[in-house]
Formats: sequence, structure tokens, C-alpha cells
Amino acid sequence: MSANVSTDRSGSPAVDPVQRRRARRMLVLLFVVCAAPAVAAYLMYFVFKPQGGTSAYGKLIEPQRPLPALVVHDDETGENLPLSSLKGKWLMISADTATCDENCVSKLFYMRQIRVLQGNERTRVETLWLVTDASKVSQQIDDAYPDTRRLRADPVALASWLPTQDGTGLRDHIYLVDPLGNLMMAFPKNADPGKIKSDLSRLLKWSGTG
Repeated sequence: MSANVSTDRSGSPAVDPVQRRRARRMLVLLFVVCAAPAVAAYLMYFVFKPQGGTSAYGKLIEPQRPLPALVVHDDETGENLPLSSLKGKWLMISADTATCDENCVSKLFYMRQIRVLQGNERTRVETLWLVTDASKVSQQIDDAYPDTRRLRADPVALASWLPTQDGTGLRDHIYLVDPLGNLMMAFPKNADPGKIKSDLSRLLKWSGTG
């Protein structure tokens, strides 16, 4: 004896409304579970303000700016990839020319040291140098920052994604992207590396993502 199966007008089996609602609730729950750690970090850091109400040093980017689909070139591997494929870790980003003047070197040095000082949490952080031209990077700089990923990127496209502050340009800032791929912070020109470290340390503490 065969079971009765209801069908819609096209002859396909009809979907049980209860099952449809259950599936929809499950999708929402999965999204909430995935996003919860990053959301908690935002709330704890910017709303509840831990450590006696200490405010963030970096400027919070609002509204959120997700990693763009901009195609970049990886100098080490020679591959082209969308910048948006890099989400999953906390990204500290510097955008600068290949000639890398004193300010550029300072940013690379600060990013490297800030990452190292995170201790066991440093594996959750990746440092990126977005090179904005096609010139050759000196061997000295290349040797000094082997753990900084170097990607060639279109400066015009970067300018439409990375914000600047009054009287500054892309080359003046260090930026922070969260593991969900959202541009989260821009640090000021001539930033205090100790304060950047404090911001990042608190975010790593309050977030389980990345």
C-alpha cells in the first residue's frame, strides 16, 4: 500500500509549510551562530566599553564596508585573486607604493610588531601590504618583512573602499578588517603603535572569530 503524497499544480511534491518554517529558522540560527562572536566584539568594545569606559583609539568605520571583489596580484605566488577571498582572519592593512619611504617602512614595522605582541593570538592576525604601483620592491624591505603578505592593487579602486581623514591620504593610515570581511577601523596618521596594539588586543579578547 503506497503512502499518499500531496503535490502542487506542477505535479511536484508539495513542501510542508511546517518544514519550510523549520528550515527557515535553522538558516537564521546558523547565521546568528556564525555572526555572534564578531557582533559580541562590536558590542563589548563600542557599546559597553570595557576597562572602565576606555574608548577606541582607531576610528570606527560606519556603515560597514565589506572587502571588495577587487582583483589583486600576489607577488609571492604570482596568482590573481579577489581581495574578498581573504576574509577569515583579522587583517591589518597598509596601502603604499613599492618604493616604500620612511613612513611606509614605519607602518610595516609597527604592523609586524603589533602582531607579534599578540602572543598566541597572533595566528588570528594577518598583515597585508597593498602595493599601489608596479615598481619593484627593494630586496632589503622584502627580506625584512617575510610574514607580511604583499598584494598589488589598483589605487583608484582602493580609494573607493578605504576612507581617509581630513588632510590625509591612503598612505597615511593603517586599517583593520574583521574576520567577517568588514572594514572596521582606520588608525590616524602617525599612529601610536601601543594604542593600536591595545585596540587589537581587546578585539581579539572579545571576539572568537578569526
